[in-house]
Formats: sequence, structure tokens, C-alpha cells
Amino acid sequence: MPGAPRKKIFVKTYGCQMNVYDSARMVDVMAPSGYAEVETPEEADIVILNTCHIREKAAEKVYSELGRLRELKKEKSGRGESLVIGVAGCVAQAEGEEMRRRAPAVDLVLGPQTYHRLPEYVARLANGGPGIVETEFPAEDKFEALPAPERRKTLARGATAFLTIQEGCDKFCTFCVVPYTRGAEFSRPVARILDEARALAEAGVREITLLGQNVNAYHGDDGKGGAASLGALIRALAKIDGVERLRYTTSHPRDMDDELIAAHAGVPELMPYLHLPVQSGSDRILDAMNRRHDAETYLRLIERIRAARPDIALSSDFIVGFPGETEEDFEATLSLVREVGFAQAYSFKYSPRPGTPAAEQEDQLAEDVKSERLARLQDLLGEQQIAFNRACAGRVMPVLFDRRGKGERQLVGRSPWLQSVHVEEAPESLFGQIVEVEIEEGYRNSLRGRLLMTEAVTA
Repeated sequence: MPGAPRKKIFVKTYGCQMNVYDSARMVDVMAPSGYAEVETPEEADIVILNTCHIREKAAEKVYSELGRLRELKKEKSGRGESLVIGVAGCVAQAEGEEMRRRAPAVDLVLGPQTYHRLPEYVARLANGGPGIVETEFPAEDKFEALPAPERRKTLARGATAFLTIQEGCDKFCTFCVVPYTRGAEFSRPVARILDEARALAEAGVREITLLGQNVNAYHGDDGKGGAASLGALIRALAKIDGVERLRYTTSHPRDMDDELIAAHAGVPELMPYLHLPVQSGSDRILDAMNRRHDAETYLRLIERIRAARPDIALSSDFIVGFPGETEEDFEATLSLVREVGFAQAYSFKYSPRPGTPAAEQEDQLAEDVKSERLARLQDLLGEQQIAFNRACAGRVMPVLFDRRGKGERQLVGRSPWLQSVHVEEAPESLFGQIVEVEIEEGYRNSLRGRLLMTEAVTA
């Protein structure tokens, strides 16, 4: 109805970059139904919690937030207003019907493979239908059902964007719930990815990060009767006008093939930064994790990658205190960290995930042991990260300014090595631009630099 006020949707995102992408697409898929995105749940007619099940106590955090939303729903009802509460993502997939039993205020529970049906579900609820739980893995490709993002919204989201190219996991690491919540590995066709990337570039996006649970296991339909590897896809994406930077995450060591390593050497648009989780330096623990690689294989792989791209910065994931881990196993992890030298890393204490094989093991470690080991590992990783950042002082590097800083006339950008670079007295005209910056100082989590003033900068 012309002139009618637009309905409003709020999506809160937990966890990984893929959830950030999914949340944006939920907003996109509701736009044709007249929904505009808002910044707070208080403004919204629909609130969606897009959840992640990787971290400890993920479900408890969601239920705590649902308690607050239940009260908001009561307040709105008292004013004659309605509020639809939905839970999406991996916690929704894992909890299913249990979520509505524990939190009756929830109207909609949908797994990560079904959010393309969100308008249909909301319409059913609006017509008086009962609460909905949809956690099946549908036969159709959800990406085929998603509308193209609006150019205006893409522009508002900035000069960087995520693009999901692969979902699911066939690895079945014994600590991980992803195969159960995201399903089997699935790769999107090359043509669809290129179309989405072109739309992003036309809207002003300069840097695209390709996403997948096992992104380097990508094997999408190449339109010629075959399957394209991630390396081949990257070469095709690099030819798109306006795409100046490419990244990808998260990778598995088993899927790091020769073509992808060659892309690091031969595609300038592919940034010199690689997140390659190893999880442990102990072969015994890696075997118990079902990682299907050993420490030596990982180290030799790093050698090949560095030979192809000597300036590459490496990041990784580590789990400390896996069931049965001994002090000797942990020392093997420290040894691997010292040998590789990481620019950044993520490290966590092992926490059991219901339904995973590792959660059933009897040799669980005490929390104080896990905490003490984690502190030692993080001290070492922190030293390496600080050293890497401090070594950047005095260098000149291209920085993509993608967000505003806290200070007036301060802009923050990304270096090729994914560091945050803070620059004072930076004109707004540089937002979304790639500019040469001289690094003055490196800190643990960021760099500080100054603009090299050129005609391009001052124009």
C-alpha cells in the first residue's frame, strides 16, 4: 500500500564471518517484503539472532539474549505492537525444537541452510500460523533463491565485503560441530560467484573476502562440464574491474593444492595473508582430532607457501587442552609455533560440544590445566604478533581505508597483511580508497601511520 510505513528488521550476528554474510543476506531477502534494517531490537518488528555454535557456552548466551527479547515482546504487546523473534544459524540447527520448548517466546527457528525462506515463514506467522522450526537440509540451493543485494545497501556496508563461495564440511574433526550444523561440503557455481562479485565491485567494493567452512576445498561448477578449484576461481575474480584485493578464509591444510599456492605467487590481487589452522603441534593429538595431517606435513606446506610468496603473513587456530593432551603434546605445539612464526593467531581452551566424538572421551583435562597452558601459548603468540607489527615501522604500504576511527578526522584501514592501520588528519575523501601510508609505529593489535601526501590524496 503506497505511503504505508515500512516494517523493520534487526539482525544480531554472533561468531564467524560467514554469519556476517548470512545476516546481510537475511536483510536483503526481506527487503522485497517491505522490511528495512534498523540498529536496535527496540525499533524492530522482527528480531533475528544469527548464532554460532563454535565457542563455549554459545547456546547459553543465546538463551540469555532471548530472555531480554521476551521482555521486549511483552512491552510491545502491552502497547498493541507485535514482535517476531527468530533464531537462525548453528545454535538453531543444533537445538531445533528444544529451543522453542525452552524459550516459548521464540516464533521461528531456522538453520543456516533455510534462511532464504524467511519471507515465507514470516508471512505464515503473520497469517496466524504456529511457531516454525526448520532445520532440515533442503534439496534446493539456497543461494539460487536469494535476491541480488541492493546497490545502495552494498555501498552503505563499505569498501570491503564477504562473499560465501562454499559451505559445509566433510572433514569430521572430532571436536567440531560444523558437519552436523552446516551439512556436507557444497560449492557454488563459478558463474554465480562472478556475478555477485561484479555487483559488489560496481557498488564500490574494493576488497572481497571469500568465505567457506573449508574454503580451499572449493570445487564449483565451471560452466564447461568440469569443476574449478579455488586457485582458478581467484584468477577469474582478479580480472573483474574494480576488484583490487582478494582474501579467503577458512582453509584446511589438506586442501592447500599447487594451483592455490601458485595463485599466491602469481595473482597480485590476492593479499599476502593466509589463515591456515593447524590446531596442535602434536601428531598424537592431531590424530585424535582426526585432522588428517601431521606437524611435519604442515611445516613443509608452510615452506612451500613461503617459497611462493616470501612476504606472506600467517595466521592459525589452536586448541589447547584437548582430551588426553600431555605436557609433551603441549610442548610440541609451542615448538611448532616457534618454528613457523605467526603474525596473528586464535587460541582457545578445548570445550566439549555435545554430539562430537571428543566430548565422549573420558580423559578430559582439568580447567586449571587448560587455562595455564592457554596462557603460555597466548604469551608466545602475542610476542610474535607484536614483533611482526613492530617490524612494519618505517615501511610504506598501501592501505584501504574502510572505517572511521574514534577521533575526529581519524580513518582506519587494512594493510595487505590485514592489520588495522590508524591515520590521523585523514580527509573523508579517502574513505574507500587505497592510499600509500608510512607506518610510524606497531602495536599488538594495530599500526599507526601517516599519509604520504600526493595529488591523489589532497584532491
